[in-house]
Amino acid sequence: MDRILIERRQFSGGMKGKNLRYLKENPGDTRPLVRTGFVLLEHFSLPAFTQALDTLITANLLRPGLFSSKTFGLGQAEVVSDLGLVIRPDQQLDIAQLNELDLLVVCGGYRTELKADDGFIHVLKTAAQQGISLGGLWNGAWFLGNAGLLEGYRCAIHPEHRPALAEVSKGAHVTSEPYVIDRDRLTASSPSGAFQMALNWIKALHDKALVEGIEDILAFEESRYRRIKPAEKISVSAPLREVVKLMDANLEEPLELEQLAVYVGRSRRQLERLFKEQLGTTPQRYYLELRITEARRLLQHTELSQVDVLVACGFVSPSHFSKCYSAYFGYRPSKEKRLVK
Repeated sequence: MDRILIERRQFSGGMKGKNLRYLKENPGDTRPLVRTGFVLLEHFSLPAFTQALDTLITANLLRPGLFSSKTFGLGQAEVVSDLGLVIRPDQQLDIAQLNELDLLVVCGGYRTELKADDGFIHVLKTAAQQGISLGGLWNGAWFLGNAGLLEGYRCAIHPEHRPALAEVSKGAHVTSEPYVIDRDRLTASSPSGAFQMALNWIKALHDKALVEGIEDILAFEESRYRRIKPAEKISVSAPLREVVKLMDANLEEPLELEQLAVYVGRSRRQLERLFKEQLGTTPQRYYLELRITEARRLLQHTELSQVDVLVACGFVSPSHFSKCYSAYFGYRPSKEKRLVK
């Protein structure tokens, strides 16, 4: 079923995102650094903040230099998070800092008091006037609404604070959604919403492979130690999803395309058309990339020998395995970095 690969190959579809960290590629992205700032209010939700921040940091891990981040306090004192951990922001927020930002996110929490002084409101209004995108986590949207910056916008806020936001910003459309991105306003009502908000914001700025790579690391932490079921995250038709599940369950002894077609009640040609239309590749190539990806995971995160790995992933010989691996990653499997202690 495999074909020997000689020239350097590019992963297709979701397989590229799963391997993005290890491809050492230059995507040719010339877009400027996106500068983000987080205003940490007293009792802010530390999980919501870290979910958003970790998404940006992970993007930089996969492709360095995409985002910068800075934290701000309303004063010079330390800030206590909702978990009782004390955080010292990088700087005190003032108008002079706005020239260094593209996005400013207000981080609130369940116990964050809904009160904003004139100075804070002035900074938020100035940021909006300067074209800076604005965001709010947990009840952070209330502060944007109180500053009159959500009129005509859809937004998300923790359920406990929806009535308060509706009261101060009657022109805002307060939703029950976990997150909302409406033009240059980004709001989330929970930690998971903060993650999805940041992820979809990045998706609008960059390519799908980067987003899939971030998801593979953050949304599926167990992927570092055992295989991810690839059908969980792909939006495909039921027959194709079943084929992918069969492929995943049969890596050591790969099934022939005719066998896969019979199992799902389709012809070989129908199966090839489904892969082309929905995943942008061929069944054979997807199967090979699935096995190469699993081989990379096993080499990095287990103590299995190279021979054990190639057998577990259905390769017929060490030379064939080495050629396939080198074609995708640019180096032989014997050179793969072992991450187990």
